[in-house]
Amino acid sequence: MTTTQKVAVVTGAYRGLGFEASRQLAKKGYKVILTSRDEAKGKAAAEKLQTEGLDVIFHPLDVTDDESSQKLAKFIREQFGKLDVLVNNAAIYIDAQAGGNSVFDAKVDTLRQTMETNVYGVLRVTQALIELMKKQNYGRIVNVSSGAGQLSDMGSGTPAYRVSKTALNALTRIFANELEGKNILVNSVCPGWVKTEMGGPNAPRTPEQGVDTIVWLATLPDEGARGGFFRDRQPIDW
Repeated sequence: MTTTQKVAVVTGAYRGLGFEASRQLAKKGYKVILTSRDEAKGKAAAEKLQTEGLDVIFHPLDVTDDESSQKLAKFIREQFGKLDVLVNNAAIYIDAQAGGNSVFDAKVDTLRQTMETNVYGVLRVTQALIELMKKQNYGRIVNVSSGAGQLSDMGSGTPAYRVSKTALNALTRIFANELEGKNILVNSVCPGWVKTEMGGPNAPRTPEQGVDTIVWLATLPDEGARGGFFRDRQPIDW
């Protein structure tokens, strides 16, 4: 079956930016598939949004697992026949707990784990879902990145997180170039420092402010930006 309603997937969405992006897309009339690795927390998050009258459903997704990604693709194909929006939000930030923020103390395993979720996870999920966009010649993919990944302003500290976000930005460019000529727009976004479990209580931005550019990129008109890196709806340096 194919629905006329636009369908969106948000990864890592039981809390923080993913949860708020799900809420804001649903408020715009999208059917949102809220995904997370933790089924209990994911279901609870979807139910909370349902109580707000929003069209949100839960589906489990472990972005580090091929089978999990393919199961999600099969579910969407069978239930909706298409996908309009993919927000690749799932990410981990484990530098500090892995013992030391210096690159000279960084454990290769910390980088490996971080890349598995923050980069390979995005690649895996996008590969699994892209045909659902290609067949209708429409799609919007938003990769949630960070200013920490900017080569033009690269600092020190949190090396695994930084390297993963730089690689994610490269992936965004490759996706966008390969999809040129199709109405599938792929962009990266830096949401800024946001009050979430990852961002901490001292962050200056609310989740609503953090997802504004994510939702804007997810709902771009045809001929909108492609292969860009944005903060506050403005392009920023790579």
